[in-house]
Order: sequence, then structure tokens, then C-alpha cells
Amino acid sequence: MAGPGDIDAKGACGAAGTKRSAMPEVYVESEFAPLRTVVLAQSEVSIPASAMSSDDMRFLSAESRKEIAGGGDMKDFAPERQARWAGEREAFRAVLERHGVQVHRPRLLTPEEKAAAGDGYANFFARDPFFTVGNQVVEASIRFLHRRREVLPLREVMRDHVYPSDCTYVAAPMPEVAAPDDPTLGPGPFLEGGDVLVLGKKVFVDTSGPASNPLGIQWLAKFLAPYGYTVEQVRLHERILHLDCALGFIKEGLLVASEEALLEGIPESLKEWEKVTVDLDQATSLATNGLPLGPDVYVTDPEFSFLGQEIERFGVRVEYVDFSITRSLGGSFRCSTQPLLRKF
Repeated sequence: MAGPGDIDAKGACGAAGTKRSAMPEVYVESEFAPLRTVVLAQSEVSIPASAMSSDDMRFLSAESRKEIAGGGDMKDFAPERQARWAGEREAFRAVLERHGVQVHRPRLLTPEEKAAAGDGYANFFARDPFFTVGNQVVEASIRFLHRRREVLPLREVMRDHVYPSDCTYVAAPMPEVAAPDDPTLGPGPFLEGGDVLVLGKKVFVDTSGPASNPLGIQWLAKFLAPYGYTVEQVRLHERILHLDCALGFIKEGLLVASEEALLEGIPESLKEWEKVTVDLDQATSLATNGLPLGPDVYVTDPEFSFLGQEIERFGVRVEYVDFSITRSLGGSFRCSTQPLLRKF
């Protein structure tokens, strides 16, 4: 018989003595199912000079590289910019909460975590360090060295909202250690949340940007197969970091995409969908990285009002939040969030 502090037979995501109906729910049905619970990133980063000089940072514009090339923590070398960045996230949070979304925030990095990270650290895009497919929560395996501990501030969110839920919680395999002069950072496996798009039992993942790689996708396909999911690989232009920077689902039958960024075009299973298109330069500015709050509301940056006007033609309400600082760092609304509950 289990004692008061024992875990019962429901496993790691079940809590002893907790009624199923009282558990927090974790489930992501699709990219546009109504967003009910989400993790919103903090605004904390120190990008190392070694990363800034890497070809893998080619997804950032020359202007963006110049703006963040000061080295060290942004709050120290660009405090005004840091304040504007944090303000963008708070404005976004207000929109989320106005639409009834429950918002969780990761904690800040500790001094010890910053020191252990070595030359740079990150706690700024909640999409990549973990992701949710159905009721499977997966800690990712990130390629960039300064981002590999980015999941740590999220672990408290996991303990509070994932452990008590009726779900699966696993971590992708740790990447292998690469030689110091290996620009690929080794064989991985690498698997990042920005590369993962969920559409029912089908999952789209890219393998050609400087993030997830074939070994990471192979692991994900193997993990998800027993749950009835299929994984389709998508190839990207070298200037695109993640799949959600080239392709986004707005609602059933409607997507936004940069066909220039998709080397083999729109995936076959999506070719009958209506599409709003952007060019490659707009994609690198994060035009496709808006966030549906459901099939009838979409959030994007006023920089992309031309896109918002097109989306509104399909009966979707568009909300605008200035995310210019966030976008200069290589991510936008989808990158800044990770859903725990998206369900009709």
C-alpha cells in the first residue's frame, strides 16, 4: 500500500491521491486549437562572440547582429533595449490574458547557472527547450552551446504543471560532445521545439536549418510512433533557423508560408490548403511566426499588417503587438511561447 508521500501506479505524471478530474491538463491538439495554457518566455540572454561570428547565425540580419554584438548580458550593455524587450513580452502577456489564456513564466537563471553555461547563456525563447505533442511533453536537445541549459528555468513549470498531469514527460538524448573545430557541433541528436509543428496525429519537423537534424527527427519519430503519430520532414533554406520561421498554421485549411524558404515547396498533405505567402526576406524577419490563439484570433507584429489584412479576409481577427526587439534576436510570438494546453 502506498504511503502519503509515495507515487502511485499511474507513473511519473500521476500524483498519489489526486483525482484525475483535478489534475492540470496537458494536451496540444494542433497549432490552432484554442490556446488555454501557455508558457511565456523571460527576456534574458548573453550571446557569446563566438556564436555571433558563426555561419549558423546567418538567420539574423546584419543590423540585428550589430545591435546585439555588445557581448555579455543585454541588461548590462543595452539596458534601454532590455527594458523595451521586457515591455514587449508584458504587452503580449496582456493580450493572452485578455483572451482567457492562462500564462506561466519560467524563473530567471541563477548566478550558478550562468557561470556553468560558460561563454554565454539564454532564457529567452520558451518554444525550443521543450515541446508538446498531444499529451507527450519532450525536453529538447538544442544545438547552440549557449542555449543547452535553457530548459533549466522551465523545470519549475514542469514540476508544477506537467508532473501532476496525466501525460508523458521525457527528454531527448543528450547531444554527443563535438571536437572544438567541428562547425556542426557534432552528430547530436538535435531536436528543437521551433522545428515541430503539430496537426492532429501528423507532426512536421525540419532537418536542414542550423537546429534539428536527421538523428533528432529519427528519435522523435520512434518515440511518437506507438502513440499513433507520423513525422514528416521538411527541408528549409539555409537562412531559416526553424520550421516555424517558414511555415505556420492559422486555422484548418489556412496557412502562412514562404515558398522560397521551403526547398521542396508546401508539404504534399497541405497543398490543398489556402495560403497567405511571404517572401524569403519577410520570412527571415519572422513574418510567419505569429501565434493563433484559436482558429479565429491571430497575433502578429504591426510590421506585418499587410499579412494581417490578408488573414482577416478569411474571417480571422488579427491582434497586433510590437515585437521588434524580440524579432531582432531571431524569434517572435510562437518562439516566445510553448503551449501546455491547446484543445477544442
